[in-house]
Amino acid sequence: MATARFPALSVAALLGIALAHGTARAEPEASVGVTLGVAGAGLERRFWDTTLFHAGVRGDVLFGRAANDEFGVGPYAEVLTHAFDELQVGAGVSALAPILDLAPLVLSTGLYGRWSEDADALEPGIAGAVFWGIRSHNFHSSYSTSTGLLAQVRVGLGASKETSVVLAAQLDVALLSLPFVYAINALKGPSPEAAPVSRAGSAP
Repeated sequence: MATARFPALSVAALLGIALAHGTARAEPEASVGVTLGVAGAGLERRFWDTTLFHAGVRGDVLFGRAANDEFGVGPYAEVLTHAFDELQVGAGVSALAPILDLAPLVLSTGLYGRWSEDADALEPGIAGAVFWGIRSHNFHSSYSTSTGLLAQVRVGLGASKETSVVLAAQLDVALLSLPFVYAINALKGPSPEAAPVSRAGSAP
């Protein structure tokens, strides 16, 4: 439980700072990323008993930011799996601290539910996470791209007493979609609107 309390206290402190520095002109700022990495998991509170492949999707909406040097706070949601034999769905609160203008620190804490072969029913748990990477404020849109490193501690409260430590890369879905967008545009070819228009009355 001591492990779970530390992220919660850290986020609570940042929450207070963010509310104190928030401005009325700030717009909500959303971000969604795919997480890929490893998870050190164990049952019966065994720490890093086995190493598993981790994959997930994680998104948040931050409020209170109007520039890169401002704090932000808001909800997050996530869906993930370890080794594809379990499913975890969670949500909570995230707080952004602009330690660097373009590379802030984002702390999160929340609750999750876990379905797995080693559990008879849905098991609840507490999660704490730290993200550090590129996440600049978007002055022209409510979406902000984010790519960086994610570390999590997850403590299950069910009968299996599951624990896991996640080390992953978080890749923004907008950046991941760019190759597909370019490929589709290349297959379509130039649009009719882009074709040159001949001048009226010009000689053949």
